[in-house]
Amino acid sequence: MASDPDNFDINENTYDWCVRTFHAYHNKLALNIKVHHNDGLTEQGDIFLFNHFARFETIIPHYIIHQATGDYCRAVADHRLLDGNERISSFLRSLGVVPNNMPGLLPFLAAEILRGRKVVFFPEGGMVKDRKVMNDEGDFSVYSQTAKARRKHHRGAAVLALTLEIFKSRILTLEKRGDTARIERWVKSLGLPSEAALLKAARKPTTVIPGTITFYPLRVGANAFSRTAEFLSKGMRENFFEELVIEGNLLLKDTDMDIRLGQPLTPDKKWHWWERLMLERYFRKIRSLDELFDLHEQEDASLPDKFLARCITQEIDNVRDRAMKELYTGITVNLSHLASYLIFRLVKQGRMSIDLSTFNKTLYLALKNLQAVRDVHLHRSLYWPDRYRGLLDGHSPEFNRFLNMAKSTGMVGKTNRSYHFLTPLVDDFGIDQVRINNPLQVYANEAAPISGMRETVDKALLDAPHISEQELASFLFDDELRAQDWNRRHFDQPKYSEINNKEAATKSGAPYLLLPKDKHKIGVLLVHGLLSSPAQWQEYADTLCARGIAVMGVRLAGHGTSPWDLHNRKGADWSASVERGYRILSAFAEKVVVIGFSAGGSLALINAAKWPKGLAGTVCINGAVEFRDRKMAFIPLIHSINKVAHWLPMIDEVMPFRDNSSETPLINYASIPIPALFELRLMIEEMQRRLPDIQSPVLVIQSENDQVVHPDSAKSIVGKIATDCMMRWVPSHRHSVICDNEDGVWDTLDNFIDRVTGVQTVKPQKVSQNKPQIMEVLS
Repeated sequence: MASDPDNFDINENTYDWCVRTFHAYHNKLALNIKVHHNDGLTEQGDIFLFNHFARFETIIPHYIIHQATGDYCRAVADHRLLDGNERISSFLRSLGVVPNNMPGLLPFLAAEILRGRKVVFFPEGGMVKDRKVMNDEGDFSVYSQTAKARRKHHRGAAVLALTLEIFKSRILTLEKRGDTARIERWVKSLGLPSEAALLKAARKPTTVIPGTITFYPLRVGANAFSRTAEFLSKGMRENFFEELVIEGNLLLKDTDMDIRLGQPLTPDKKWHWWERLMLERYFRKIRSLDELFDLHEQEDASLPDKFLARCITQEIDNVRDRAMKELYTGITVNLSHLASYLIFRLVKQGRMSIDLSTFNKTLYLALKNLQAVRDVHLHRSLYWPDRYRGLLDGHSPEFNRFLNMAKSTGMVGKTNRSYHFLTPLVDDFGIDQVRINNPLQVYANEAAPISGMRETVDKALLDAPHISEQELASFLFDDELRAQDWNRRHFDQPKYSEINNKEAATKSGAPYLLLPKDKHKIGVLLVHGLLSSPAQWQEYADTLCARGIAVMGVRLAGHGTSPWDLHNRKGADWSASVERGYRILSAFAEKVVVIGFSAGGSLALINAAKWPKGLAGTVCINGAVEFRDRKMAFIPLIHSINKVAHWLPMIDEVMPFRDNSSETPLINYASIPIPALFELRLMIEEMQRRLPDIQSPVLVIQSENDQVVHPDSAKSIVGKIATDCMMRWVPSHRHSVICDNEDGVWDTLDNFIDRVTGVQTVKPQKVSQNKPQIMEVLS
């Protein structure tokens, strides 16, 4: 019979083959499995609990545990899975699967744990497609399709853990008393190799590891699986089609599967003296684990045994509830969780529409505040500003995907001014329709157990209408810091080491925001050049701040991290960096002067052509139109060859980088990405087109014998500017004239700032040894 324990031996060869096969196919699927856990947690665990959302996920725990420990696991499955085809049933049994109706199931699993096996449970008892795991009172429960009512989670894992811990305690008591006869009897009963093996198992606390699986994103469109099945089998069952759509998308389309192993739990009941006496009395009567597990189920038990069973049952419920709390607070929260929960909070308040600005601001505030909540586990996209940047204005890669899904399912509408929450949001979809028809409800339900998220969203709803521009700017600047740190760590991997190891830069590549203590009306935005970082401006920035001027050293995308980060950046990314920096600084200053060096000068001029509010003036230092290096003429050709090579399989780019001999090696990259030079050419062309649009004052500074940029570039730039324009020639052969204040260039900048802002700032007292400056005024 299939339920006979003798028929459930694990075939290690079959098990190993399945692990190898899954590993091979996993690399071909679009499923990105990421396991989060502390070191040694998989080795420490005896009983693993997982939530259940998709059918295929039931094989994943075995895989990750075996990969981490080499152990072979048992798993408890619905008996119907093993009651059908005998070949399938035999195969599953050889992989350690046991049916949930197997006689003596828990004693069998207890003996397996004592022999060194691990056991996997799915305490929900089936797939919870709507992810609703809390009732209206906030208690954990799931809906039973059989009983058509909500019920508590299954207690099997808790019964196993607590009873096994009681048994281990008893064995250690026997050892302490020197009762080797009884210990030997248990050794034989359990089929263990020796007394030492039993004592070793008894000394190890029985450990329960809650494991939380989160999929992101959910997609509701058809896929190859569902289209093929629908074509071959017209009129297929509704639940089968729904599972093909949802699970097919999880497997075939780029999906993150985060598996988070939570804090280990051990049954830690403190037994009263009378409970210990009753346990001692009961142990004298039993001869097998089956009898021990039967204690809390005996209807004809004596009064002391019933009382003891009640005490044990209460502790079982306690262990179960602790495990469920740990499991469901292990959800990896993503932007769709936040947005969905926010929408349902608004609907609950009777607000079926909200203006775009308020919603976007609320969602952004919730995200930023959640980043500081330690007990909430955020998806990596919520720590990576490149993925959520623009959210404050209602557009970012993650939010755009969410909004498209919400609109396509008829849950949310959008006009030029507001979002509208539509009636289907509150419709009651069946368990086999909710994932396709209302994924927002699924997201909101999944995130509901996380109190830190709920409180953060509610606080954001209250704070959004009143938050100041300065507070928002501070959050936006935090994003700039996070972006630099994230990308620096992301590109610090072995596959990038060949180029990274050439780097000699030691100065920090992070942006900075310097705000004087006293009130500041003037702000200066400093923009570095290609291959450099904000450190290029640091010394001059400090002098400005000392004068009471607010300063931001902006970091252009791809800089201050790794040349590989710059490799795939576009000129539009650099312009966006300047625009974000301007927005941040404008919150702290009424008038802003933008000063850019080299490529940063070109970006400063492009910014000026857009007429941003509060712009007092712009400075371009050694901005390029023509280069000294004639090889720059071949960059478009090399870039095109690289692109063709990239399209061909098994062929790397012909020339992805070239060496850079920099005047400031402690700041600049030592390698130049060829695509960045191509983007630089495109950016210069854009600058030249936009120069006639500039209406605010401009200062152009150029080294007379610049060895990088041809000095005629300055004349070309000035010749296209129709507004108030000043120019200064610096008698130098160097390109980088700002780091060392070449020929008093800082004083030139200071005077221009004072002139265009109309505010005379007080300079710190010092003795200047710089030459007098010469400035030519052009109009």
